[in-house]
Amino acid sequence: PRDPDQCAAPDQRDLLEGFDSLAALAIERAQLNEQVQEAVILQTTEKLQTALLNSISHDLRTPLSTVSGAISSLLEAEEEGQGLTRETRLDLLENADEEADRLNRLVGNLLDMTRLEAGAMRVRKLPCDVQDVIGSALVQASKRLAGHPVETHLAGDLPDVPMDFVLMVQVLFNLLDNAAKYSPPDGKIEVAAETAGEELQIQVMDRGVGIPEDDLQRVFGKFYRVQRPGGAGGTGLGLSICRGIVEVHGGRIWAENRPGGGAVMTLRLPLREKEPAREV
Repeated sequence: PRDPDQCAAPDQRDLLEGFDSLAALAIERAQLNEQVQEAVILQTTEKLQTALLNSISHDLRTPLSTVSGAISSLLEAEEEGQGLTRETRLDLLENADEEADRLNRLVGNLLDMTRLEAGAMRVRKLPCDVQDVIGSALVQASKRLAGHPVETHLAGDLPDVPMDFVLMVQVLFNLLDNAAKYSPPDGKIEVAAETAGEELQIQVMDRGVGIPEDDLQRVFGKFYRVQRPGGAGGTGLGLSICRGIVEVHGGRIWAENRPGGGAVMTLRLPLREKEPAREV
């Protein structure tokens, strides 16, 4: 108190000591609660790390084993003077190339997620032609889309939109890869783009098994995969990276089920760069 004499009376001192005791109990409760929260976070982090290590060890081991097996077979045939047919050699090399490409994507996804979480992903927004972005993604995903008919529905009046060309191509590649992964071998995949108010809307649609209603809000979570018997592999990072990149652009992304079966991934980006607020 500003005037210590006000607390000189015994009843005032007793009152202050009572306040002190209550304050001490409140602080102790807050500290204990913080310790409990830290313990819960630590336990959750350990579970995530265990799940990540299990997933990564499995998903990296498979392509590495295939690449190593193909190279070993070719080396063994050369050392023993066995003449492998051209068809056999091509088959081994194609398998090794596909698995090396898969391995590269897995490692790339891990690095991208690390950069996103660290806030170190650089976004260079320039006006981009939406058709070029979609076309580049389709070219890059051509191997993953093999056997899937692809249809594009692009509005004729699409304006140039400020975005990082490389990052948005990666977003669409991940969405196309996800659609192919959960579609039947001959399942059609569609890509649509149009303006929706002050936003650009891009949708990637498939006719696969769809997404359980309880998982629609969770499919963009880190390391999350829809649990199905014999489900597709992967680290569960592709859609999480999509969300991170889209949100860095000031946009949003969500998943829905299609009438008649299948899923649709929708992303929206602002058509114009937001101007920074002026200081008054």
